[in-house]
Amino acid sequence: MSNISKNKDFSSHLWDSSELYRDAVTQLESATKTMNLDPNLTERLRVPKRAMIVTVPVRMDDGSVKCFEGFRVQHNITLGPAKGGIRFHHDVNLSEVAGLAMLMSFKCSLVGLPLGGGKGGIRVDATQLSRAEHQALIRRYTMEIINIIGPEKDIPAPDVGTNAQTMAWMMDTYSMAKGYPVPGVVTGKPVDVGGSLGRAESTGRGVVYTTEHAMKYLEKKGKSKLKMDSSTTVAVQGFGNVGSIAAYDYWQKGMKVVAVSDVSGGIYNKNGLDIGKVMEYLALNRVLAGFPGSEPITNADLLELNVDVLTPAAMEGAITSKNVKNIKAKIIAEGANGPVSPEAMNELEDCGVFIIPDVLCNAGGVIVSYFEWVQGLQQFFWSEEEVNQKLADVLESAFNKVVALKEQYKCGMKTAALISAVDRMSKAMLLRGLFP
Repeated sequence: MSNISKNKDFSSHLWDSSELYRDAVTQLESATKTMNLDPNLTERLRVPKRAMIVTVPVRMDDGSVKCFEGFRVQHNITLGPAKGGIRFHHDVNLSEVAGLAMLMSFKCSLVGLPLGGGKGGIRVDATQLSRAEHQALIRRYTMEIINIIGPEKDIPAPDVGTNAQTMAWMMDTYSMAKGYPVPGVVTGKPVDVGGSLGRAESTGRGVVYTTEHAMKYLEKKGKSKLKMDSSTTVAVQGFGNVGSIAAYDYWQKGMKVVAVSDVSGGIYNKNGLDIGKVMEYLALNRVLAGFPGSEPITNADLLELNVDVLTPAAMEGAITSKNVKNIKAKIIAEGANGPVSPEAMNELEDCGVFIIPDVLCNAGGVIVSYFEWVQGLQQFFWSEEEVNQKLADVLESAFNKVVALKEQYKCGMKTAALISAVDRMSKAMLLRGLFP
C-alpha cells in the first residue's frame, strides 16, 4: 500500500466518526464536483490543517480533581487566522469539532473575511458546572492550547455552553500569561472589556436579515409572496442566543411567531406568541414550559408545523431522512450548524423549499466577531447602528453572490454557498502554492 493510501486510511479513521463531519465533506465534494475544482485542492480541504487534543484537569467544588477532554482544530488558515467558537457539551469529540471547523472555513470565506476556520470544545455538561468550576475549566483549557491561539493565529469565540463571561476569563488568562492586555485573542467578550456592541445579537439578527433577502428574492422570481408581516407564520426551534434573538426580531418586524422551543420542550399558540413576554418569562423561570396562553409542543413536532418560515436554531441533525417528509415550511433558515442533513436538504429543495444554508444564514456572529477583532486591534469602536449596518451590507452582498451562483450552476443554495466559499479559498491556495 502506498504512503498516500495509508494517509487516506488514517485520516478517514481519525476524522470520520461524526455525522456532522461526514456531512460537511459530502457537501464539500458536491460543490467541488459541480464547479469542477482541481481534485488536489479538494483533497486538501477535506481534512483539517491542525488539531490539538488536551487533558484539562480541574479541581471541583467538592475537592476532587476531574480530567476533561479538550480539543482545538484549525481547518484552513490560507486566508488568515483561524476563527471559531468553543463549546462545552457532553457530546463534543474530535470529529465533530473538525466538522465545525470546516464549516467555519467556508463561512469566513463566503462572507469575504480575512480569516480561516477553527473550532474548539470540551466534553462536559456545562449545566452541571458551578461558576467557579466553569471558570477553572476555561482558564486551564486556555493554558493547554495557548501555543496555538492568539490575535494573529487563532481567535476563539463563544459557542454552545459558553458565553461572554467565558471569553472574558479566557482573555484574562491569555493576557496574564503574556504580561499585558490582549483583547484581540477572543471575540464575543463583554463590551466593558473590549467587546463589540451588537455582537450578542448578531447571529440571530443575521438569520432574520437573510430570511428577508430570501423573501424578496422569491417574490422577484414569482415563487412566493411572503412578507415580513403578520401574514407570515414562523416557528423557531431553539431559544438560546441565536433562536431567541431571531424570534424576537421576527416578532419585532410584525411576523407571527407561533412556536418556539428550548431543551424543556416547546410552546405553541396558533395566533402568535408575544416574544417579548416569552423572553421575560424565560428570564424568570429558566425554561419555556408553562408559558401562559400557550400549548406544549415537542421539539420534533415544532419542526413539522405548517408554517411559512422554519428556523432550526438548536443543534445539528434536526431534519433528516426520518422526518423530512413531514416538513411543511416554505423557507428554512438554518440558524444552527448543520440542522438539515444533505439527504434531507436535497429532498426538500426538490419539493421547492427554499433553504438558507447555515454558512450564510448564521454567519452574522462571525462577521461581527471580525468587526470586534478589528475594533480591538485599532482600539477604535463603532456604534451599534454602525455595526448593524455593516452586518446587513456584508450579508446582502453574500446572499446576492450565492443566489447568482445557484442560478449559474442550477444547484441548491448550500452547494452554491460552498462554491462561492471554495472558489475564494482555492484561488488563495493556488496563489500561495504548496510548501515545500
